[in-house]
Amino acid sequence: MRAVIVPAAGERPALAELSTPALGAGQVLIRVHAAALNPMDNVLASGGLAEAMEHRYPLVLGRDVSGVVEAVGDGVTDVTIGAEVIGHLGFEAPFQAGTLAEYVAVAAASVAVKPPSLGHTAAAALPLAGGAALAALDAAGVQSGQTVLINGASGGVGRYAVQLAAQRGATVVTTGTSASAHRLRELGADAVVDYTAGPVAEQVRTLYPNGVDVLVNLWGNTVNDVPLDAVRPGGRVSTITSVPDADTTAALGLGGGGITIASPDRDVIATLAQKAASGKLRSDLSQVIPLDEAVEGLDQIAAGKSHGKVVVTLA
Repeated sequence: MRAVIVPAAGERPALAELSTPALGAGQVLIRVHAAALNPMDNVLASGGLAEAMEHRYPLVLGRDVSGVVEAVGDGVTDVTIGAEVIGHLGFEAPFQAGTLAEYVAVAAASVAVKPPSLGHTAAAALPLAGGAALAALDAAGVQSGQTVLINGASGGVGRYAVQLAAQRGATVVTTGTSASAHRLRELGADAVVDYTAGPVAEQVRTLYPNGVDVLVNLWGNTVNDVPLDAVRPGGRVSTITSVPDADTTAALGLGGGGITIASPDRDVIATLAQKAASGKLRSDLSQVIPLDEAVEGLDQIAAGKSHGKVVVTLA
């Protein structure tokens, strides 16, 4: 099969020929129709997690998949051959399998049946980004009546977070640019703060002098990147980046803190898929590309040139 791999530690990703993956107990073999690109793919490709979690080479990139079940392993009774499914490879070692390939073996517990009305391309965009958005909102306890600031709303996770927060009845404030403002409002943002126009926290405090109730942080790797001063005393913070940690938020009198890691299971994927199939959740696609262009797509994500989701199609 064709697959996008990292041949060895430190090497650039490339398209290569590999054997079809062996099927283990509790797994299903999926013929891939579409697979999403995520920033996590670039982290794995760079070896950014190699010291913390085992990597095995050649390492196939990709975490999200939509396709058709070709075979089922021992012990699998709730997924059938021929079913159209959406799946996700969880955040656990060893890292070697990936979805940027013509076939992938995935734990059946991380596979949900794809609604017939939902296309493979939109479906593949859901699991990791949608799951991360949902986890970040849950970690912050976002609920109706709150004012929520989503920092980094223009990316794939952010655009799902905007929609999901609005559906909970929150007033949604996002960071973005003038170019992205219209789209963010279409997705459910009540206000868009242009992070290129000045300090975000100051702009938010102009709109909401008492501060927002919740900050969902999806961007930034230093505390200075995160508009913590926009949050009212006693408010809550959740983050999917390396900052802020629980000690930082506690010192500021804020709740929450600590990194939210998404590893969506079948129930989460099914929930997202049903919302998407009913039109309540949009997979905001910025690019749909063939497998031959996947490495260039990863380069664009690494350079910050892609907004929304990038999906690779194989069938």
